[in-house]
Parts: sequence; C-alpha cells; structure tokens
Amino acid sequence: MSSFKIIFLLLLFFVSGCGVNSSYKSAANSYFLNPDKDLSAVGRVVLVELVNDSAYPQISADTTDALYEAMQKKQLFGLTLIRQSDPACRNLQLGMNTAYTFEQLSAIRRTLKCDAILRGTITRYQPFPHMVIGLRLDLVDLAEGQLLWAFEEIWDTADKNTQDRIKDYYSHHILPGSESLEVGLGTVSSIKFIKFVAFETAETLQPKR
Repeated sequence: MSSFKIIFLLLLFFVSGCGVNSSYKSAANSYFLNPDKDLSAVGRVVLVELVNDSAYPQISADTTDALYEAMQKKQLFGLTLIRQSDPACRNLQLGMNTAYTFEQLSAIRRTLKCDAILRGTITRYQPFPHMVIGLRLDLVDLAEGQLLWAFEEIWDTADKNTQDRIKDYYSHHILPGSESLEVGLGTVSSIKFIKFVAFETAETLQPKR
C-alpha cells in the first residue's frame, strides 16, 4: 500500500480546524487538510475526470464538471481538467487506485505542467427512489509526493439534514430570498443535486490560517 493511502486512511476522519465559512454549515466532515501546507500556494492543479464505480456512465462527466466549476470559484489555485479519454491520462496512469513512484510523479509534473494532481472516484450513485452519491478524492503534491487534502462523503436526499442543507444552499447561494419551488429542486434534480455536492466538497478546500 502506498504512503498516500496510509496517510489517507489514518487521517481522513480528522476534521481540519479551518472548516467552512460561517455563512454556511456543511456536513461534509470526512476530510483531511495537511496542516503544514497552504493550498493557496500550490500553483497549478490538474483535476482528473473522476473514476466511476456506479452503473450510470454520465454521472462521471457531470460530477467532474460541477467540481471543476465549484473549485475554480474558490480561487485557491489554478485548475486544469483532463478527461479519462485523454491519451495522457491513460499513459500516465492517473486512476485513483494507482500508487505512484517519485519517478512517475515527476513525469506527471513535466507532462501536464502542474504542481499537484486531484483525482477521485464516484463510489456510489443512485437516482431513485431517492438520490444518493458518494465521493472519494485526494490532492497530491507532485514535487514531494505529500497528501495535501483528502475527502470522502456520501450524500443521501432521504436524509432530513441533507434536505435542509440543500434548501439552505439554494435559498442563500443560488436564489437569495426566493420562496420559489425551485429552491427545493436540489432534492429531485440530479444536476442541481450534483452542484450542491460539488459546492460542499469545494468548501472543505481552505487556505492555511
């Protein structure tokens, strides 16, 4: 097992003191932030299209696109997206379960001209009878091979707390002050649900304080 995976398993459930902003309380708690690294100093990150362990092929592209947008809005680092179909993705073996040597990390850095790689897996997805999605992600520094951030969570729209957070997200961040029925669509629209998931995930990416 690689050192990245060992660190991930040991520290995944350590909740960073940085947390999310005070205007929104996320329940995405299962994440790790490297206390010795500042994400705002990383430079350029390549987001690899997520590996999909579900039976719904399109969910990989939809979720990756939503994460790309949400993480760009954080403005912590430069972000480039690479698809699974890209030859470089296959040649460099950018899958989530790959254990890299330092030579491979160096090759990824040179080829993609980036400082870190963000990769992950959709561990679960179901659109009915209620929407459920699970994500596992990690951000690895390519210069030193250190784990910068790791995240794992499952969202279930049957959960009352999740429903309340979705409504809060749309009423405060998307449709401020609106009483429209659209505020509740995050629990029934897959695209809106994915955007909410991406937002909560991105909120755990915080600069060092």
